Amino acid sequence: MKWWAFVLGLILLPGSVYLAQEPFKAVSTLNAPTIQGRSVQLDEHRDLLPWPMPHDVGYSYQAYFMSRWKYLWEQYQHQRYYDFYCCVNYDRETFRTYPDRRWANSTGYLRAMEEGFIEHLYPYTGDPRTLEFLEDFVDYELEHGTTPLNYIWAGVPYASADPGALRYTGWSRHGIDYIEPPVVGEDGYGYLRLYEMTGITRYLQAAIRCANALVKNYKNGDAQHSPWPYRCYARDGKVEGKELGPYSADVIEPIELFDELIRLKFGNIAAYQRVRQGAWKWLMEYPMKDNVWVGYFEDVTPSMANMNNVIPLETARYLILHPETDPNWRSDAARLIDWVKTTPKWPKFIVHGALITTEQGNGSTYCCQPPGWCCDSHTARLAGVEALYYAKTGDVAYKEQAFRSLNWVTYFQGFPPKGHTPWGQGQWWFTDEFADGPRRLMDGLWAVPAWAPSDESHFLGTTSVVTQISYGKGRVTYSTFDPHAIDVLRLDFTPTSVSAGGRPLQPGSDLHQQGYVFDASTRVLRIRHDDSRRVDVEGEGGTTLPNIVDFDNPALPANTLLAGQYPTGVINWGKEKQWKIGVPDGRLATFNLVIANPSLTRAGFSFSYPRVFVGMVVYNRSAQDVTLKIHSPDTIDVTFTIPAGQLQQVRTNWQTRSPSVSFEVMGKTTLGSLCFDDLAYTESSPFPPGEEESAPPSMP
Repeated sequence: MKWWAFVLGLILLPGSVYLAQEPFKAVSTLNAPTIQGRSVQLDEHRDLLPWPMPHDVGYSYQAYFMSRWKYLWEQYQHQRYYDFYCCVNYDRETFRTYPDRRWANSTGYLRAMEEGFIEHLYPYTGDPRTLEFLEDFVDYELEHGTTPLNYIWAGVPYASADPGALRYTGWSRHGIDYIEPPVVGEDGYGYLRLYEMTGITRYLQAAIRCANALVKNYKNGDAQHSPWPYRCYARDGKVEGKELGPYSADVIEPIELFDELIRLKFGNIAAYQRVRQGAWKWLMEYPMKDNVWVGYFEDVTPSMANMNNVIPLETARYLILHPETDPNWRSDAARLIDWVKTTPKWPKFIVHGALITTEQGNGSTYCCQPPGWCCDSHTARLAGVEALYYAKTGDVAYKEQAFRSLNWVTYFQGFPPKGHTPWGQGQWWFTDEFADGPRRLMDGLWAVPAWAPSDESHFLGTTSVVTQISYGKGRVTYSTFDPHAIDVLRLDFTPTSVSAGGRPLQPGSDLHQQGYVFDASTRVLRIRHDDSRRVDVEGEGGTTLPNIVDFDNPALPANTLLAGQYPTGVINWGKEKQWKIGVPDGRLATFNLVIANPSLTRAGFSFSYPRVFVGMVVYNRSAQDVTLKIHSPDTIDVTFTIPAGQLQQVRTNWQTRSPSVSFEVMGKTTLGSLCFDDLAYTESSPFPPGEEESAPPSMP
């Protein structure tokens, strides 16, 4: 988390004081047997594999960010703690969350990071609820968290608030009614991208207000003063007191906002160009030369000594994605990545071949604790940037480094039953866990599409943003905000037709001109379209995307006995109360389905009306292999062996609608050995007529 949180943590947790008292190495080895209480999975070279399925990267990576989305949607529907708290804790038995009221609430940071997550997640899933969530989330900030229009910093977002505050005006420990200009740029860019995704003009107007305020308050910087202060009073722009400060190296966020408004020709273009040029010149003359990467977090007292990884890595990401802005982008980006990985300002750890970075430090004290306790979002950022660098340069060393680090990140998914938060068992950070980490891991899928699930179709990235998307059997149809874009997908079918605006695109070996490239071995599709926003991909094979019952939404308390319909109109569990809601256990990171009477060997459920049961995820929590038979009327029984201690996806290959499904374990074991999750069904056959699938799917 943040610097002040670290200092307070030393007071509250004497056991962690050694981190500040003992000198640390810049990089050291910490090959712990567990990560977040989960046993490490290693390959033949003793290097780290992902969790929970070590040999299914796509499933494991997807499970990480989908566990985050499940929780966000549940909170959106119910308690909405995310609006008013930066941190939550969770009961290790019931897994109910509750807010941590000690820490500054992240507001502007969280919105900006959440936009980045949803910008990836919506096209990946095609789920319109993701946009509903984000729009409501941002609308609350626009109504309750922006400055008055008569201020010198007018109509811009506050970066933080007191915990639980319904209106945001900054964290009172720093002062009253202040803003952080880098966040004005970061959040403003998020507003602008949300406008591009939705076409809703209030987000465009909010972005322009942010840009105008940055122009109005711009000053030429020097080695001690950045073009905008780190933290200042919103009313008059003054920087007074030790909690406010004149220097932040984070100018890349305002630059991104200016770049996009200039490209779209919105607002005061001439002023944006002038200020953007000045900020860029300052960036190249100072931080890019002296590596004073300070001034980002909302609860940090300003210091020219306390460096962080966020600013240099976000700057490197910008250079990789916009190489036209810097003729030396390749060496500059590599140098920034290397600085983060080697700086003595805070410790890094090698964990079974994965490089893990903590958050920030001044060379003697740092945030936060060893890598089993934090910081998945920061390691995800490092890995995401390395993956993008590989995608742009072809340097495979960066790909391997990114892969191992992202593998480490997957161990944080859900709420680990034995998980440690950065201050023992005190808090789970919203910015890190539910926005920043997922968005940067999904950068990795964009950069290396082979890391996405191999047996589903997913849109992974674009040089524009996606405004609409739908998936079907052997089909993906989508629209981008820009008519010119380069898009990346991984498919579960072979495309036979790719068109833009109704006009066929031609296959080729590169994207130097409009067309598409399809790699049949990985089923990765890359498309360049130059003059139309709408793209249609059709082909042979593939399956219908199933509906999923995940036992997280609608949310029920742990150990609830299921009776009647749940979810309504989908499954009827009967009156016998044979099943109940299970808590995260073993290799299952979220709520799941378990048998109420563990001695039973057979139990089932009925559909509210006949559907095709596609399959599910099964975890064998026993020490012996379990043979499971799945039965449904008018179908052929299917049998699977679930290895001891393993998580496995099973698929029925059924094509016939059935009224009910039953599970039976064979031999001397019982249903109490198994946990079930992600029950998948379709309204009709998921396969083309006469076609069967031999491999189980990765289900979200």
